[in-house]
Amino acid sequence: MNNILVKTHELWLTTIMASFMSRNLDTKRDLDNFSDIIFRHFTWIERELIKEGIEYNYDRDMIPIKVDNLKVILNNILDRINTLELMLVDIKSEALSNRIKTDLEYIKYTISHMEDEKVTAFDTNRKYKNYELSDEATDAFTLFLFEESYKEYELIMIYNYLKAHSNDDFLNKIFQILVDESFFHLKSFCQMMSEMGILGVPRVIHRSLYQVENVVTFLKDGIDEELAAKEQCKDLSNAVAKDSQELAKFFDFINYQENYHIELMKEALDYYREIDIDG
Repeated sequence: MNNILVKTHELWLTTIMASFMSRNLDTKRDLDNFSDIIFRHFTWIERELIKEGIEYNYDRDMIPIKVDNLKVILNNILDRINTLELMLVDIKSEALSNRIKTDLEYIKYTISHMEDEKVTAFDTNRKYKNYELSDEATDAFTLFLFEESYKEYELIMIYNYLKAHSNDDFLNKIFQILVDESFFHLKSFCQMMSEMGILGVPRVIHRSLYQVENVVTFLKDGIDEELAAKEQCKDLSNAVAKDSQELAKFFDFINYQENYHIELMKEALDYYREIDIDG
């Protein structure tokens, strides 16, 4: 079943990346919705693995997504679904297997009827909404998007793993909020990357990052990282302000969101200390 988890992980990433490539609003919406459904499949399969006491990890293969036409990545998604469907017999829960099967059948049907499009998500134009940013601001913006898209993917996987292995309702509510917030940031940043022609799949996450040995230390370090991210957002806002107030406001918006993330992490940290988890 671990292989089913891997293939679902890869299908999710391929589908969400395809959603960033499309400029057709209906296609983009459907692919985004399908990626959300497939991620839920991922969490449900993970739950079954934990229930059955099967060791697993978030390892996956590299996912090539650079295409000139959307139909190429859509066909790749269909191939991935076909492979995954053959593996569903290994899921012991008939209810879960049937749910995934029927979802995939509908996803396949809808994707097979999507129209082709020319893809510009990899043309490296490094322009965003026709804003004339300075070379320095463009470089800083580009670096931020690459770093932060990977960080948000990393945080999704870390908090999802922590939630999957926790039976504590208080902590799980915090972890779920942080997963949801990281999804918003990942989608926002990747869409910007697509428009700038620099879309890329986040790097494979190392096991040591999500198989957290000491959650207290992880949360302390995470708070420091969020504070650093706030400063980076401030610097970017200042760098682009003279060329684009809209972009400056966006980075202020992300900066202010980090405040609540920090407070949630502090709540979780205090709770861990109170119940003496991790010492």
